[in-house]
Amino acid sequence: MSYDVIVRQGRAVTPDGVRVADIGITDGRYVAIQDELSNVSAKREIDARGLTVLPGVLDAHVHFNDPGRSEWEGASTGSAALLAGGATLFVDMPLNSSPPTLDAASFRAKVDALQGACYTDFALYGGLTPGNLGQMEELAECGVVGFKAFMVPSGIDDFDYADDLTLLRGMEIAAKLDLPVLLHAESLPIIDALTREHLDPLTQNDSTANEASARESIGAFLKSRPIISELEAISRALLYARETRCRVHIVHVTNARGIYLVREAATSGRVDASCETCPHYLALSEDDLFELQTRAKCAPPLRPESERQALLAEVVAGNVDTIGSDHSPAPASMKSGSFLEAWGGIAGAQSTLRVLLSLGVPLESIATMTATNPARRFALPRKGAMVIGNDADLVILDPDEESVLTRDELRDRHKLSPYVGRSLKGSVKEVLLRGAPASVEPQGRLITPATRP
Repeated sequence: MSYDVIVRQGRAVTPDGVRVADIGITDGRYVAIQDELSNVSAKREIDARGLTVLPGVLDAHVHFNDPGRSEWEGASTGSAALLAGGATLFVDMPLNSSPPTLDAASFRAKVDALQGACYTDFALYGGLTPGNLGQMEELAECGVVGFKAFMVPSGIDDFDYADDLTLLRGMEIAAKLDLPVLLHAESLPIIDALTREHLDPLTQNDSTANEASARESIGAFLKSRPIISELEAISRALLYARETRCRVHIVHVTNARGIYLVREAATSGRVDASCETCPHYLALSEDDLFELQTRAKCAPPLRPESERQALLAEVVAGNVDTIGSDHSPAPASMKSGSFLEAWGGIAGAQSTLRVLLSLGVPLESIATMTATNPARRFALPRKGAMVIGNDADLVILDPDEESVLTRDELRDRHKLSPYVGRSLKGSVKEVLLRGAPASVEPQGRLITPATRP
């Protein structure tokens, strides 16, 4: 018997556990995962002895900004960074491109911009805003894997946040289309009131010119977006999802109490709910925000160290569904100067695996949260797990090799990672996309849901 590729004797992380195995690949798919493939040949053999073989990371939360804002990132540099970090697929958010992905025409424009530029496969979300409820069905027909809505202003003028009635009506439509709604869940009334209390006086006094006032600004920013703002919005979103029978996915949850709310609703059977957290909420605390300043500014913000530890414990316990980078970069000019005026977004596309390995998250959990669960939640066919018949998207790495992350090794456009200078575990040796070396040239394909409306 002959295979296209055999990956020999790596520690394969499969849904059945971790074991040393030979992996046979033909026509871009897994066709054999056995203790040993003997008396067979292959066009290429890869010696993975002493290394670990994981399903490629499926990063279901990135902002790559093509078309129209590629100076912020771009699919070519963004996917190159993902690939360097062991990813084989991303799902791009709808808001940062210009135009945003709000109808069939903008969907096609985004696909045109990404095809031929991506080193990994890609899928797309559509938007859910007050102005495009009538276009959600055509977006579903195009092949979006879900709809993204903001419960607070998104920071992008042409992507409006969803007020309560818009969210309810959008969820009703999404439920009929059998597609999930992804939510940035923070409470606008709470944030508005606390912004007037803590941030407006600083802005009026222009007190961000020196180091001392920068720290004051960071402290005020943290006070303006407390955890209770997340918890209130998550609770409201779960109520709306229950009433509309809409599948809901809460993105970038920053704390264990938010995870509990989603998990309790899901396990009770009342709501088809899931949640995501991000590496920066697991690795960084608000103490790091004072040190890194604009490089670590994001919304919701980093939390106190005790909250970070509690969230990490939820991840280790397997209570979090997915982990996405929320890679949301911007040019250096937008990440410098006044903290309060700087763009809020963290560049982390390349570091997800290394951060999780450094935090001691088990290999099986990493595979589940970064690959298997995202593929299942967003119905991405033949993706997310090392099983016979799936696309052979995998990463071969040494999980224990440790090195300091430098700017030179980053592949994203602006290289403003908050992890630069940190010692991180994990060294990616090779990535295969459908069984082929993934770094040769852009070969990413659009992936649409396994079932469409």
